[in-house]
Amino acid sequence: MATINHKPAVLLLEDGTAFHGKAAGKIGTTTGEICFNTGMTGYQEIFTDPSYYRQIMVMTAAHIGNYGMKNSEVESESVKIAGLVTKNFTYKKYSRPQADQSGQAYLEENNIVSITAIDTRSLVKHIRDKGVMNAIISSDNLDLEDLKAKLAEVPSMKGLELASEVCTKEPYYIGKPDAAFKVAVLDFGTKRNILRSFAKRNCHLKVFPAKTSYAELKEWGADGFFLSNGPGDPATMQYAVDVAKQILADNSPVFGICLGHQILALAMGIPTFKMHNGHRGINHPVRNMITGRGEITSQNHGFAVSGEAIEAHPDVEVTHINLNDDTIEGIQVKERRAFSVQYHPEAAPGPHDSRYLFDNFVKLMKEASIEKSLAI
Repeated sequence: MATINHKPAVLLLEDGTAFHGKAAGKIGTTTGEICFNTGMTGYQEIFTDPSYYRQIMVMTAAHIGNYGMKNSEVESESVKIAGLVTKNFTYKKYSRPQADQSGQAYLEENNIVSITAIDTRSLVKHIRDKGVMNAIISSDNLDLEDLKAKLAEVPSMKGLELASEVCTKEPYYIGKPDAAFKVAVLDFGTKRNILRSFAKRNCHLKVFPAKTSYAELKEWGADGFFLSNGPGDPATMQYAVDVAKQILADNSPVFGICLGHQILALAMGIPTFKMHNGHRGINHPVRNMITGRGEITSQNHGFAVSGEAIEAHPDVEVTHINLNDDTIEGIQVKERRAFSVQYHPEAAPGPHDSRYLFDNFVKLMKEASIEKSLAI
């Protein structure tokens, strides 16, 4: 049974700024990189997204927990955020009869230290202007000097390799074994709705740990390869970049989302960089440079690929641009069956504008299969 405890709590940022509020979830102390998500719904899917591993999440929606928690509305097997910051948190009551438990029970069960009664508008404006930074939440220690000392020991997200910490430890299968196409998924922290999106398109998937070799991936006889989303700094993942290079050399169909997009770019010699603030929400406008159409997209990333490097690259074409800041949202490799996007076309939560990208990948696998049969 959930314990409602209105103990005082504090949020301390790396630059020394402190916000005082009330405890929610587990009583304790937690650290991580602070970020904010502008989505109005889908908080449980956000909490369980592996890309948020080691991050303290600020939800900009005014009420969190108000429609309860449902066991099926998750994107991984556990909560991945390091902590939660809200303006108003619904501890016990919730509006949805179909919900399985309250927000407080859910956070307690998953050992998530949280703080509520915070002026999140002021906090988000501060992060927006000052940039991303580490933070600490505590409801069992309000000594700011002591918390500053603990916070100083927390490493920056830049330089952290985290995909191998959140990925599957053993391969597993999704979809019908007799499906038309076999997709080898390199799991850097994949969301479940990505896998469901492939399965709905007559694909049988084998999900491999992040550090699986290309030889092992290829041995399964896949028709295409998927580079998943996930947490951490892509520049630390040379093991994944090497696999992507081998896939490209074979001209096998390959599709990357978010971190997978960055890995594909790195495989083509295009560097990545840490953003002043990432893109996290379900209403980010993107322009498809091929069709000229606009798409409203779901996003979650703190790193991006270099637009300047792509402009100078003869073999890479930009396919999507962010309309808020002109950052790169999609690329394709010329003369190869390879493309990727920075945003999340599976959108859980979020709009369905970009689901066509899964269809495009299936089309690439079909073309490669036909070409292979004609060559025999």
